[in-house]
Amino acid sequence: MRYRDERSAMCGIVGFAASQRPSDRSWLRVGRDMMEHRGPDSAGEYYSNDGLVGFGHRRLAIIDLSPGGHQPMVCEEGRVRITFNGEIYNYRAVKQILEERGYAFRSSSDTEVIIASYKAWGEDCLSRLEGMFAFAIHDMAHNRIFLARDRAGEKPLFYRLKDGELRFASELKALMADPAFERRIDREALDVYLSIGYIPGDRCILTGVKKLPPAHAMTFDLASGDVRVWRYWDLPDYDADAFGGDDIELLEELERRLSAAVGRQLVADVPAGVLLSGGVDSSIITALAAREAPRLRTFTVGNPDDRAYDETSYAQLIADHFNTDHTVLDAADATPDLLPLLARQYDEPVNDSSMIPTYLVSRAIRTHCKVALGGDGGDELFGGYYSASRMAELQHLFCRIPVGPRRAVSALAQRHMSLGMKGRAYLSMIGFDLRHELPVFAPYFGRYQRARLLKGHVDNSTFAEDFRSSRVPDVADGVQRITRFDFKNYMPEDILVKIDRASMLNSLELRAPFLDPSVIDLAFRCVPSRLKASPMDRKIILKQLSSKLLPPTFDKTRKQGFGFPLGTWLRGGAWKSAFEDVLFDADSLFDRKEVQSLFAGVNAGRPVHGHLFCLAIFEFWRREYGASF
Repeated sequence: MRYRDERSAMCGIVGFAASQRPSDRSWLRVGRDMMEHRGPDSAGEYYSNDGLVGFGHRRLAIIDLSPGGHQPMVCEEGRVRITFNGEIYNYRAVKQILEERGYAFRSSSDTEVIIASYKAWGEDCLSRLEGMFAFAIHDMAHNRIFLARDRAGEKPLFYRLKDGELRFASELKALMADPAFERRIDREALDVYLSIGYIPGDRCILTGVKKLPPAHAMTFDLASGDVRVWRYWDLPDYDADAFGGDDIELLEELERRLSAAVGRQLVADVPAGVLLSGGVDSSIITALAAREAPRLRTFTVGNPDDRAYDETSYAQLIADHFNTDHTVLDAADATPDLLPLLARQYDEPVNDSSMIPTYLVSRAIRTHCKVALGGDGGDELFGGYYSASRMAELQHLFCRIPVGPRRAVSALAQRHMSLGMKGRAYLSMIGFDLRHELPVFAPYFGRYQRARLLKGHVDNSTFAEDFRSSRVPDVADGVQRITRFDFKNYMPEDILVKIDRASMLNSLELRAPFLDPSVIDLAFRCVPSRLKASPMDRKIILKQLSSKLLPPTFDKTRKQGFGFPLGTWLRGGAWKSAFEDVLFDADSLFDRKEVQSLFAGVNAGRPVHGHLFCLAIFEFWRREYGASF
């Protein structure tokens, strides 16, 4: 393992800025310490002399364990102050450029590199920084606050603008430390959640709050209160001529870039390891990390009670091949008592039951390591989801059939076929304009089901469908369209939320080498769709790389994520009782008959347990947060 690098660490940040009169600061320390799990090692705060600005910080010390990395940090002349959550992986290269320009550094922290970069290049510093981050800078010279979030959206940032004041935090619960905070559910955000299972973009489940989207920055003028939000980076267009080599050379370039990213992200002053599922993505990361670490630590979740969800044999093959220090972690202690805890931690409801095993494995790894690498991002970059191959298939089969008749068949299926009924999802998908739109490949509740569920609360809304359609990339190639959509929506608002909250609740830092900017650029600018997904295959170029790096007996066709047999558990016992308790409560927002039909579907063996989880986790969240319409 590599040591003695001095970067910052995963943290929690919180703050306020007022344009007219000093702000009430009493809530800030409380909000900061509500995120102690994000940074249990130290805490700091800063208030400007005029009382208009306040920053709070919780620190999880990963690198530069000395006080030199303490935050909020100030530049030498005191004109720039920062509170920062994340890691800047290329900070050494940026630091060298700044030193050549005459900047004298007082510490070895990447936090100071951000400050110096901002002083040198202003807002354009974001084009120089590579890593996962969310930060806020108080720029006294220009009398403004500057906030930014990393390209992929690995680190979160919520904010609220009200009465000339900006408040921001890594987690929504920190903003709610103010007793005056109004906890009203945003009906449109709920409509989107019930449709796709997460709340995308700058939307928030609570009214009056927004999220700064990935790859966006924001300024708040302290004199006028004016706010500007803009995208500072976007995915590159695919260019068939961008890479001059053939497929073999493209594969070699992918290996080179991914290997460099793994090397950068293994740097730590504390024990680090790899979260190994035994699937393609995490196995590739393990193979590349084994080159860097003489005795790499790997971790796998075991589920001996259900072989369909047990991955230990696949991971053991990889661990043995690369001679890693391998640990099998038992995730069998998944109980419904975890649901209120996770609902509170996740800030917003997320319909992803893998949050439970992700939390359990994070908790188990934390007893061994403070840092772990994972394979997150591989599916979104390289067409690893079922939806990518299904999109290729739909375009091949149905593009020549007029969309009008297909829409009519789709509407009939959604109205008259029960959720989970065989063929319903496929017939629903064919109703889309496959040249410009995207089917909802994993819909939870269509507009008719949402109207029945929320009878008396909302009309027969199409907001979710309209909102989602507005975010579909305007590219002709279906595989490019779905991978770009997933990268900008599903990944940052489901996958990365799950990873961030579950890991940070356990004070564990999870890193994702696939989300290195150089790997992202290659995936979207240079890799053609034929090397991502076809009607019969997915993640084609990564499987080619796995053939090169992994043992010949490795099963490339297997896709393994963290899961557990929720459908079985909901047929009886503690899990069913917990779901019934929250969903049949008199205070529940959801129609009792509709919920009963979902339980009947589970008992009949239909795959609707995800729909029940969608409703249950929302109601657990609402209980924890005291939210209402």
